[in-house]
Amino acid sequence: MLKKIPTQSLRVGMFVEKFCGSWLQHPFWSKTVLIEDVRTLNTILQSSVTEVVIDVSKGLDVEAAPLLNNSGAAEAPSEVEVAVAEVEAASAAASLSGDKVHKASMADEVKRAQQIFRKGKQAVKDMFKDVRLGKAVETEGLQQLVNEINLSLSRNPQALISVARIKSKDEYTYLHSVAVAALMVGMARLCDMTEEQVLEAGMAGLLHDMGKAVMPEAVLNKPGKLTDEEFAIMRSHPAEGHKLLLEWAGVPEAVLDVCLHHHEKIDGTGYPERLAGENISLLARMGAICDVYDAITSNRPYKAGWDPAESLSRMASWQGHFDPVLFKLFVRMLGIYPVGSLVRLESERLGVVVEQSCNSLLTPKISVFYSVRLKQALPVTLIDLADEHESDRIIGRESPEDWPFKQLDQLWLPT
Repeated sequence: MLKKIPTQSLRVGMFVEKFCGSWLQHPFWSKTVLIEDVRTLNTILQSSVTEVVIDVSKGLDVEAAPLLNNSGAAEAPSEVEVAVAEVEAASAAASLSGDKVHKASMADEVKRAQQIFRKGKQAVKDMFKDVRLGKAVETEGLQQLVNEINLSLSRNPQALISVARIKSKDEYTYLHSVAVAALMVGMARLCDMTEEQVLEAGMAGLLHDMGKAVMPEAVLNKPGKLTDEEFAIMRSHPAEGHKLLLEWAGVPEAVLDVCLHHHEKIDGTGYPERLAGENISLLARMGAICDVYDAITSNRPYKAGWDPAESLSRMASWQGHFDPVLFKLFVRMLGIYPVGSLVRLESERLGVVVEQSCNSLLTPKISVFYSVRLKQALPVTLIDLADEHESDRIIGRESPEDWPFKQLDQLWLPT
């Protein structure tokens, strides 16, 4: 039997079936949790969640069990009422798609995106921990994360994808999965996939690297070049992840496929099965692009991330690696000069791309901050190259490694 109670009535031994409120407020990545100890109880009590639904058939009941409604009166919702409420909530979330979602500015959505990534990082970290401990993993909490990603991209298609690149080397293993999920959702939306297919693409991105949960941590986080033996171990992660996901209930076939085949290459030189061309599924071809882009733009234990514009340029030169049509779509999504790219203007000034233009990949908004001619910093100025009164233009990208600038991302991330 399900009962809705205030969090202050929780105690050790209860089974939480559902946290009421926004998923971003929840203290755990899963929607269900058995309160096994005081630490778990305190985690819930210290969160911003005010009400939960408990299942008394799986854990302890409350004494007298008074349940509160909005007016403060005692009320005990039936299982049917709780189920109806869940369906209504899911329908409301599903309706927040396309034009029905209120659009958000880049600055506003970046702040929400940072919240999503903080919660997503903890979700993946806990999921990896559960896998290493041999615990069963339920995917419903992960579906809520993918829903949040999709809604963010509905409000602003650039913010979350831009924030996805910002991660320290210590965060890479966990945030990489969230970043690839965001990139996959973005590509699926551009491909005009159905809402169900978009969410499936996001789930595929989120779970594509599950095999890394069972890789030796000394190899996974090695700060130097891998030996041939270590590289062979790492190459086993797609098959190991696929094996893990087969044991989970309700994982779609497309998600399993991306996990197994996201390291295949269009020319047949990838692994583990050396598939080529259209023998690689559409989602797996998308996954290959998203996985590599996030990997090479991120700070890793053994190298610093590349500039986003430089990364796209290098990827474009890797003949036979990616589906060329999908790669062009990927560039269209990010822009020729993605947010965070260092560029040189015709005026001999340097700036960082802060937002893409709706009309042209060549006319983003830029934070200008340095004069090459004067060799000195300038007051930071935002210019919009799409403005008909703006005569300046980009003449090329610059490698941050060639300049002594630190923390360029501060020029586009809101404070």
